[in-house]
Amino acid sequence: MTPPRQLVVEADGGSRGNPGPAGYGAVVIDPATGETLAEAAEYIGIATNNVAEYKGLIAGLKAARALVPDASADDALRVRVRMDSKLVVEQMSGRWKIKHPDMKPLAAEAGRVLPPSAVTYEWIPRERNKHADRLANEAMDAGRRGEQWDPSASTAALDIARPSVADALPPVSGPPGDATAGAARARAALASRPSAGAATAAPPTDTETAPVTGTAPTAGTAPERAAVPATAAPQVGWGAAPDLGAPATFVLLRHGETALTPEKRFSGSGGTDPELSAAGRRQAEAIARSLAARGTIQEIVSSPLRRCRETAGAVAARLGLEVRIDEGLRETDFGAWEGLTFAEVRERHGSDLDAWLASEEAAPTGGGESFAEVTRRVAAARDRLVARHAGRTVLLVTHVTPIKILVRLALGAPPESLFRMELSAASVSAVAYYADGNASLRLLNDTSHLR
Repeated sequence: MTPPRQLVVEADGGSRGNPGPAGYGAVVIDPATGETLAEAAEYIGIATNNVAEYKGLIAGLKAARALVPDASADDALRVRVRMDSKLVVEQMSGRWKIKHPDMKPLAAEAGRVLPPSAVTYEWIPRERNKHADRLANEAMDAGRRGEQWDPSASTAALDIARPSVADALPPVSGPPGDATAGAARARAALASRPSAGAATAAPPTDTETAPVTGTAPTAGTAPERAAVPATAAPQVGWGAAPDLGAPATFVLLRHGETALTPEKRFSGSGGTDPELSAAGRRQAEAIARSLAARGTIQEIVSSPLRRCRETAGAVAARLGLEVRIDEGLRETDFGAWEGLTFAEVRERHGSDLDAWLASEEAAPTGGGESFAEVTRRVAAARDRLVARHAGRTVLLVTHVTPIKILVRLALGAPPESLFRMELSAASVSAVAYYADGNASLRLLNDTSHLR
C-alpha cells in the first residue's frame, strides 16, 4: 500500500485597517526537502484579518489538493497546516466554537477541501510564517495599485532559509497548541517553586546603564509575590477550551535613542526628559515604515515621556492614528541616579546600589521607585489596556523597564529575569493576552527594521 503524500501548508492573511484593504498568501512545501511546491495569493478587497486568514487557509488547502491525484481519498494525502492565527488553528482543530457569522461559512468551506482526517493544524509564531506573510502583503500591495497579485513578479520566497523543514516540524504527538498548555504549566511551576538565592547578573538595560556584574534581586519572597496584582489562574489543557476569540496583542516598542542612550546613563522619569537624538529620529522613522507595511496596528498608546511621544508620533503620522497617553507606561524614577553612569552611581552611592541590585523592594537613592513599585504600576496599566482593547492589536511605546516587566509577567518568570533580557533602542517585542488569563510571548527585541 502506498503511504500518503506528506505536505505542509503555510497560510496567512492581513487587513490594513481591520476591516480594510485585505489579502492572503499561502505556500505548499515539501517537508522532506523544504522545496516550495505551490504559491497562492489574492487581494480580496475590504475585509477583516480573520476573513483574510481563512481565505488563505482555503487557498492553501486547494493548492495542496491540486498536487495529489485522488487527494480526496482518505489515504492519499496528509497535510499539516501551519498558521500564526491562533483563532483559525483553534477553530479548525475543533477546540474553539465558531460564533462569528462571517467565519462559519469559511470554516465549513475549508473543512470540505480535504477529508478531516487528512489535515492537522499547528500554531507557529509570525516570524516562522514569513513566506505566507510576504505573499499576503504582495497581494495587498497589488490591490493598492488596482491590480491582482502576479506570481511571476513575486519575491516572497527570497531570503526564506528552508533547506529542509523536516527538522523544524515536530512530530504530531497531541493536539496542536500543546506548547501553549505547556507554557501555562511552566508558569504554574515557576510560581510554586522555592525561593531562589542571589545570582550574579548584569544590571538591567532599562536604565541605559553599561553592562556590569552585580547581584540580582532575590526571587520568590512573599512580599514580592504580593507586589503584583493577583489574577485568576489560566486554564491549562484542552479538554474544555472556551471560545476565547482574538487576543489583545500588545506590540511593545522601546523608544528611539536619546543623547543619553549611547553613554549608558540612567534615564528614567525623574530626570531631564530628553528628546530623541538624530539617530533616534531615524530609528523612529524606520519602525514607522515597518509597521505601516505590516498594517496590523489598530491603536497607539504611549508613555508620557518625550522620547516615547516623539517615537509614537512618527508611527502615528504613517498610520493615520491618534496617540493616547498612559501614565502607567513611564520609565522607573531613578531618583538621584538620573543622568549618571553605573560607574558613577557605584562611586557615589555604592551601598544603595548594592541594596537595589539585591532586592526589587529597594529604591534608588533620593526617593526613586523600586522595581516592585514599577511592577505594580505596569501590571495595573496592562490590566486596564487589556480590558479596553480586547481582540485588538495595540502599539505600546514605552521604555525598557516596563517592557521587561510585561515580558516577565507574561512568562511567569522570577524578578531576576529583568537582569537577563537585552532590549535595544527602537526594538519591538510582542505579547498576546487571552481571555482565560493566558499570555503568549510572540516576539522579543526584534531590530530587523533597523538593518
